[in-house]
Amino acid sequence: MKKTMTLLLALGLTNSAFAQAPSSTFDRGSSLQVWQTTDYQAMLSSCAKPPQSFRIGGAGANATTEEPPAPIMPVANAIPDIINGDQQWRVVWAWQGNNADGPIAGENGLLLFANQDASNVMQLDPSTSLAQIIHNDTNTGGSVSRSKNGALFLGMRGLHSGIMQLEPERKVIADSINGEPFDCTGGVVNDISADSKGGVYIAVSGAGVYYADKDGVITQYGTEVSGANGIILSPEEDVLYVTNGPMLVAFDVGANGVLTNQRDFAALSGGGDGSAVDNEGRIYVAAGSAVNVISPAGEVLGVIPGPSGLHGVAFGGADKRTLFGIVFYGGWGTVTARNQVVAIDILSQGYLGRAK
Repeated sequence: MKKTMTLLLALGLTNSAFAQAPSSTFDRGSSLQVWQTTDYQAMLSSCAKPPQSFRIGGAGANATTEEPPAPIMPVANAIPDIINGDQQWRVVWAWQGNNADGPIAGENGLLLFANQDASNVMQLDPSTSLAQIIHNDTNTGGSVSRSKNGALFLGMRGLHSGIMQLEPERKVIADSINGEPFDCTGGVVNDISADSKGGVYIAVSGAGVYYADKDGVITQYGTEVSGANGIILSPEEDVLYVTNGPMLVAFDVGANGVLTNQRDFAALSGGGDGSAVDNEGRIYVAAGSAVNVISPAGEVLGVIPGPSGLHGVAFGGADKRTLFGIVFYGGWGTVTARNQVVAIDILSQGYLGRAK
């Protein structure tokens, strides 16, 4: 915590940023993804091979301003060694905007997540539902990942998208590919997974799978994975899992982060998104209104029903036996946009070798 506080002071944040507070005290923000900016079309025209323009939802002519109904928290059925029956999701954070994305475990049972609209990273105490801003001005940051070495990375979704390192030193490490802005790939930086080599794997919705090495060189991998969304390394970092619509895809990870042997790994119950792994190497994939639990051999072990709009999961809590989820509801990009962080107690334990 002392290191984090020192870094925050270096970034010029005020003391108010350190104080824990309920969600309603924070600004929902109005940051824009790259495709929402006024310079987006001009940027595309400068690309050697301009991609098709990309967008996600939006307000529409008849957008309502009414408060949306909160999702129903379902009760789970038992899955051997994974979860007891009759466990129910509970809300530990709720706020406005297109926020609360890309969560990872923090120290001492805390949880970190990116607030996209507010362009910051928050640290949440799930036991009190109080949070604090630990990093500001993140260029519409939408996901965070901490490597086994302790470095904290963030995926930037604004214009000049790419990968920023937040800790131990704040710097942009990768925002170009083949001499062009990374924005020229099309799509949006959705999720990231940092490895122990100093590199970061990137899932770009609408474009595919990429790897930014420790020197900031970005390389694309895979074929027909334009639906890339959630992305997570196995505990041993020898397999990379990527959601691609209703399919979980796997790659073997080789020397220098090179990906080979792309294969369909497991069919999902819905569109796959943010994922996590446990200490046994099992994969937990958020799929819209459920968490699919998959063995390291690709067998679907069971499904944990979740609230509608569930789009990411992470293990956390003092012993990493709590599964946290992020939930979006309301109208994306409208005043009715809402988000929640939810939690459910499980039997399995999250991987202890890194934050996620």
